[in-house]
Parts: sequence; structure tokens; C-alpha cells
Amino acid sequence: AFVNTERVDVEAMRVYDLVAIGRSPYTDWTGRLRREDEQVVERAMCIAGVEAMATRRVATLSRLLQRNRSYRGYDASFIVRDDQLRRIIEVARLCPSARNQQVLRFRPVLGDEAEAVLRNIRLGGALPELNLPFPGTEPKAFIVICSTVEESKYVDMDLGIVAQSMLLQAVEIGLGGICIGAFNHKELKEELKLPYEPLLVLAIGRPKEHIELKECREGDTLTYYRKDEIHYVPKITLNDLIIE
Repeated sequence: AFVNTERVDVEAMRVYDLVAIGRSPYTDWTGRLRREDEQVVERAMCIAGVEAMATRRVATLSRLLQRNRSYRGYDASFIVRDDQLRRIIEVARLCPSARNQQVLRFRPVLGDEAEAVLRNIRLGGALPELNLPFPGTEPKAFIVICSTVEESKYVDMDLGIVAQSMLLQAVEIGLGGICIGAFNHKELKEELKLPYEPLLVLAIGRPKEHIELKECREGDTLTYYRKDEIHYVPKITLNDLIIE
């Protein structure tokens, strides 16, 4: 029997499909469900009281947001494909745009070109002693976001909306990333021969870090830190965020 040892990302799966995985030991080598398997799946969902959720995707916004962290280390054995970057970029077409200006343009970067980006970015500014990323965990895929017009508050609105949405898409397909604003603008523009001004760089890959959110109160330090190989990110409590 074939046993897949790779991690299976279930975010894009329907609830029905996830439950149906439990029938894998009883199907043939193709994994095709017979009618009796479908009946078992339907019965199991009925017993669990989730039959109404059969067509719902496993991923929820809150779950995607929880997993969408700023990763500074990536699995070097995983190669991000061009079609994955294009799928992430496509999300930008669906995003709202201030005044519907749609001035952002995107440059996917893979392969040998990634070195040009890597030597012009800085990661982990709050942890300079670590010299992040660690050797062997450098990102090897990027999306450089540019603007066809001069930067303004409206361009920045679009930039924030699009960057967050693209990273959420990355999470949905089993990847992760980080927004990088600390980079050498002039050098990067020249090396990639960009026709427009670069505003932000997204690094994309399969994360190789463990990140946890740490609840904090208004006035506490918000600086992220690392302890026992865990990256902690302070987040202000809901009560402190709400203006009474």
C-alpha cells in the first residue's frame, strides 16, 4: 500500500471530503468511493450533527488569519511554483480598490532571480542578533508589488488590502509569507528592471517556524521575541482595542 508522508493541507477541502478520508483504508488504490462508502460518510456526518456543513470549506477566515503569520524561515526542500504565485497574485483582481484606481502591478520572482531580492531585503529588525533568516531557511520565492502612479494614501490603502488578501490566499494553498518593507528600493528596481516603483515585497514559501500569539495589555511592549525556538508575537486584547 502507498502511504503519503507529506503534510496534507485541508483548508481548501469540503467538510464532506475531509470526513471521507476516513474511508481510505476501505477503498481501492484509486481512492474512489463506492456507494456504500458514501453512505458510511453520510451516516457519520449525521451522527456528528454536521450534515448541513457538507459543502462548506474547512478553512474559515479566523483560521486563515491565525495561520497567516510573518514567517522569516522556510523549508528549503519545497520549491514554490510559478502557478502558485500566479494564483496568489490573482486575488488582487478581486480586492476592492480606492477610487477603483487599480494601479498596483506585481512581479513574481523565482529561481536564480530570487538571489537579487534576497540580498536587498532585511528581515527580523527587532532581533538583529539572530541575523534572520537562518542559513538554509531563506525564502526563494517573492512577489514585488509596484505602483504605476506616485504613492499616496489611496495607493497605500490598496497596498494593505491586497497584501493581506494575497497572504491569506498563500495560507489557503498551504504556504505562508511575510510583508517586507525594509528593502533597498533603488537597487531592487534596477536589478529586476522594474518599470514602476516597488512599494512592498512579499516572501512566499512553506514556513519552517513555530509562531505563537501572546496576549498583552495596552501599554505593554509589542516587540516580538524568541524563546526555546518559538517566535512570540504580542497582540493587544480585544477589550483594550475597543473605544468605550
